[in-house]
Amino acid sequence: MEIHPSAVVSPHAELAPGVTIGPYSIIGDQISIGRDTVIGSHVVIEGNTKIGERNRIFPFVTIGTAPQDIGYKGEDTRVVIGDGNVIREYVTINRATTKEGWVTVVGNQNYIMSYSHIAHDCHLGNEIMMSNLATLAGHVTIGDYVNISGLVGAQQFVRIGAYSYIGGQSSLRQDVPPFMIASGDKAKLYGVNQKGLQRLGFSNETIDGLKKAYKIIWRSKVRLSEGISQVRQEIESFPELEMLLDFFNGSKRGITR
Repeated sequence: MEIHPSAVVSPHAELAPGVTIGPYSIIGDQISIGRDTVIGSHVVIEGNTKIGERNRIFPFVTIGTAPQDIGYKGEDTRVVIGDGNVIREYVTINRATTKEGWVTVVGNQNYIMSYSHIAHDCHLGNEIMMSNLATLAGHVTIGDYVNISGLVGAQQFVRIGAYSYIGGQSSLRQDVPPFMIASGDKAKLYGVNQKGLQRLGFSNETIDGLKKAYKIIWRSKVRLSEGISQVRQEIESFPELEMLLDFFNGSKRGITR
């Protein structure tokens, strides 16, 4: 381990071999940091926080501070961060409230750019890109391989489906289905994230099937339930289609159209 002499590290913190902690950083009591994670200067990590291996955390990041929720009364809620993430300058990640699972989760191999905010009870998957000033309110869920542009705001309880793309300066007030492009103040859907899916190796047949489903559900001027039924009748099932259709279950904020 390399711990700068000016860093303040609790003797109760659990630091694995290869951890580096930069100048003036503060590491609290209930902290676990995995092998080869690099903590830059002026980073604050507190609360009950577990950070995995090979993460790179840049200066002035704050992780594990109390949620911005007036109902929080100091309960021992948590933050759990996986492996291989890059967390850039001034990112804030709050620990959870007691309203769901008592934990804020960030998965693996995510790239979270400067000034982004991950609020209490958010659950992020893997391989997510959050550009500068992307802001998540509490209880937001993001699937794998989502690309969120800069200055995006997501309201509480919004779900962002896997493999979707969110355009810059968008306001997400309802759930964004997987594989789609959403953009705008009060975001709307603009079709299937074709270029993103192609880069990730999805076949043309899969992309064409998703595009056909998109046209039926969102562009045929039928009710959502009618569009889903029509898709099931007209398009032979494949895994990505089932993933899209399953996404409609359990929405708290409704589906972006």
